Amino acid sequence: MSAVNTRPGTSAAPAPAPARRDAEATKAVILRAARYLLARHAHADITLKDVAERAGVSAPLILKYFGNKDSLFARVMSFDTDAAALLDAPLEDLGRHMVRHVLESQRDRGADPLLRIVFAPLHGDHGEVLRTNFRAHVVDALAARLTGPDPHLRAELAVAQLIGLGVMYGIARGPQLRDCAATDIGDIADRYGPAVQAQLTP
Repeated sequence: MSAVNTRPGTSAAPAPAPARRDAEATKAVILRAARYLLARHAHADITLKDVAERAGVSAPLILKYFGNKDSLFARVMSFDTDAAALLDAPLEDLGRHMVRHVLESQRDRGADPLLRIVFAPLHGDHGEVLRTNFRAHVVDALAARLTGPDPHLRAELAVAQLIGLGVMYGIARGPQLRDCAATDIGDIADRYGPAVQAQLTP
C-alpha cells in the first residue's frame, strides 16, 4: 500500500544538495530525502535510487555513508534528535515552544518532527520500529519531565495535539493556518500553545 500513486523518486523536485560537499552536510541531505520519501511512501516501495535522486547524490555514496537501506532507514525512524529540539524549552513555556517548532520545521525545512508516525501503518514490521522509537524518544521523554498525576496520559494528549496541528498544516494544508503561519507563527503559538500547555502544567 502506497501513500500516493506516483513512484517515490518522481513525486517532487529533488532537494537541493549542499554547496559544499562535506560529509556531514551530505549525510544530512540524504537523511532529509529519506525522511521525505518515508512520509509519503511505503518503506518497501522506496529504493536507494529514489533517495539518491531526491538528495541529488549517487546511490553508491549512500551505501558509503549508511551501509544499506535498512541502516539508512533505521536512522530516519529514530526520533531522538527531533525530540531533543522539540523539548528544548523550560516546562512553563514548553507548549508554546513545541507549537512553534512544529510549524517552523514544516515551513522552513519541509520536515515535521513528529508527522512520520502517522504513516507507520504503511511500513509493515518497520512501522513497529517507528512506533517504538516514537514512544521512547518523544512521549516517554516528555512524560519524564512532567510532575503531577497521569504524566504519560498528559504527554500523549499533548503530543496528539501537536500531531493534529502538523496534519492540518502539512497534509490537509488548511489554508487559513498556512496563510497565518506564513506571516506570524507567533500568533498561532499564542493561540494554540496554551491548549498544549494545559496538559503539561495542569
